[in-house]
Amino acid sequence: MNKGVISVLVAYLIWGLYPFYFHAMQHVAPAEIVIHRVLWTFALLAVYLFCSRRWRWIQKAVTDKRTVAVFLMSSALITANWSTYTYAIVTNQTLEASLGYFMNPLVSVLLGTVFLKEKLNKAQMLAIIFACAGVMWVTFKQGEFPALGLTLALTFGFYGLVRKMAPLGSLEGLTLETAFAFPVALLATFYFAGNGDLTFVNGTGWDKFWLIAAGPITTIPLILFAYGLKQVRYSTVGFIQYLSPTMVFFIGLFFFGEELQVDRLIGFILIWAGVLIFVGENFFRSRPGYRSELN
Repeated sequence: MNKGVISVLVAYLIWGLYPFYFHAMQHVAPAEIVIHRVLWTFALLAVYLFCSRRWRWIQKAVTDKRTVAVFLMSSALITANWSTYTYAIVTNQTLEASLGYFMNPLVSVLLGTVFLKEKLNKAQMLAIIFACAGVMWVTFKQGEFPALGLTLALTFGFYGLVRKMAPLGSLEGLTLETAFAFPVALLATFYFAGNGDLTFVNGTGWDKFWLIAAGPITTIPLILFAYGLKQVRYSTVGFIQYLSPTMVFFIGLFFFGEELQVDRLIGFILIWAGVLIFVGENFFRSRPGYRSELN
């Protein structure tokens, strides 16, 4: 197994274990957790770029209006995604969070069709139909729109779309995103501190440690993913990416004791059917000489 595959696998394993971290921080307001993810991620990246002398791109990036606009948008999207995911886990909606990331690749395919004019083959269309059927089933049978799951899928889907068109690399882009969010996070920190609601100030030493740890916990898998992505076929990454939501689903079901109602299970099965079609089509497409009747 080459280093690229190992890097991507480790990244998705860390993402799959995220629920344990956020669940352990349930006594902390979701907004404060997101604030610390921004603050310490930016601090860590800034130190890394300074030590590695990789800062020459900054002046050109911040003086280019298109670059600034693109990364302001991506910053808002990734912050919204982080906020939604954190809220889902700390409020015991882990299964809903896993649903969102199962749907994410299908959402990305759909966005590529709409905004990048990429063509869908019949297998991909069938996969999206199954996923949409699953969402509609949950909505109409339970009378409850899966808002958290769809918000996660859409924010990360649009984030991927924006980053696909972005002029900077993964590490530089993440630095600029968190730099834009940093002043807002800092102001929010002072606001919470002024109201006496800041766990980082009023909490235990372990609270401080784990909130600071939000930086490396956020940054390390992103760096590993960016490194591995350059060395591994994208079809291989497509398989590995389902490791994380699968782990999140089983963690919510077996470790956190979240209830999976029959109607919601049927919805999940329909979405999983779409995922299997999508993954299977990608797998066979990567094989030499493959020609599908669903193309």
